[in-house]
Amino acid sequence: MHVESYTDPPEQLLKYRSWTLHGKTGEPVARRLAEGREHGSGMVVRLEGIEDRDAARLLQGAAIAVARSEMPPLKAREYYQADLLGLEVVNLERVNLGVVRQFAPTPGGMMMIVQRAGRDVWIPAAPQYLNKVDLEAGRIVVDWPAELE
Repeated sequence: MHVESYTDPPEQLLKYRSWTLHGKTGEPVARRLAEGREHGSGMVVRLEGIEDRDAARLLQGAAIAVARSEMPPLKAREYYQADLLGLEVVNLERVNLGVVRQFAPTPGGMMMIVQRAGRDVWIPAAPQYLNKVDLEAGRIVVDWPAELE
């Protein structure tokens, strides 16, 4: 199967052996990684229980998740993207910019996609723009002007 990784670095995904795939049916499918390697801009993997193209095709477009217990501990000012989804985003002037809906890799780095009033605001998810992350308060303070939204 061809896989696109959003881990940092991307090849880190191959270190996790137990995957949960969330596909079109909505039902999570647990699979173990039998083998994998980098290939072009992505990876090629073989999962236990997926023996032919038809079985692999059923998982096309599935999102891959791994158990938090398998993930490495975080350093200071590091966060898992999943923990930031749904957090309110305000700038240094306390102007509400919206809520984090997803992250997107770009050639310039990872972008945080913040939704406000049905519109998407793209803010670089880089330390120089992320002033403070307060998981308990459910808020991210960014150094980003409101007029650029």
